[in-house]
Amino acid sequence: MTAADTTATTDGWDCHAHLFGPYARYPLAEGRSYTPPEATAEQYAALLARLNLAHGVLVHPSAYGADHRRVLDALAANPAWRGVLVATAAERPALTGLRARGIRALRFSHRSGAATNFLGSASFDDLLALAPALADAGLHAELWTDVGALPGIADRIRSLPVPVVIDHMAMFNAGAGIDQPGYDTLRALLAEGRVWAKLCAYRNLLSLPDRADWQLGQAFQQALITANPDQLVWGSDWPHLNVRQPIDAAVLLDDFRRWAGDANIVDRVLRTNPARLYG
Repeated sequence: MTAADTTATTDGWDCHAHLFGPYARYPLAEGRSYTPPEATAEQYAALLARLNLAHGVLVHPSAYGADHRRVLDALAANPAWRGVLVATAAERPALTGLRARGIRALRFSHRSGAATNFLGSASFDDLLALAPALADAGLHAELWTDVGALPGIADRIRSLPVPVVIDHMAMFNAGAGIDQPGYDTLRALLAEGRVWAKLCAYRNLLSLPDRADWQLGQAFQQALITANPDQLVWGSDWPHLNVRQPIDAAVLLDDFRRWAGDANIVDRVLRTNPARLYG
């Protein structure tokens, strides 16, 4: 299967992207931890057209702090897109009505080795506190975590009243194999239907010495497909923040297709599954 083989996914989804700017209208937050180049809604629409995908999911970036205008304005202008915001329990976010505006989730972070969360993020404790309100509002949770942290919170994830989407395939260690601690936890949660996962492997492969070594990602992707193909979506992670080497989302999409090797799986991950989760 090649990148040109897109006939089954013209109404497909990219389930993870970020927008930045134009900064004259959408300035970044003071005290942010990074300053990315502009990545506008127009540029993202052009990327979706190049990928032959109709739908995008915009994830609010921490560099905007509590200012959600960039995502909300983009959703108002693009009805086929959906959004994920970030809010802490202390901010007492008003969740009622967000779904009608295209929002489908709040995002939280829980990383191993981090004593505190970075500025502009929300913690796992925030997720625990906000989960009932998320359920009442018809929203789910998205969680940026890793294989080191996931086993310690798995049982609490199981108890939540909302679906939880694990970002970046739980940031697996590419050199440790699919049976590494934490990745087996992700597979178990998927098999139980307790979580979803975004197939977005490239960040986990950047430490490998050569681009050809990225084929190791196929085993990790296939392990999640084997666990539960109905709880998987794909994300480009555009515009690929804090990455030194150039990344082409079309190449990432082609990798996903080749590694899947099955047109039915590709269709489920790019079209059927995200329509259930975000549609």
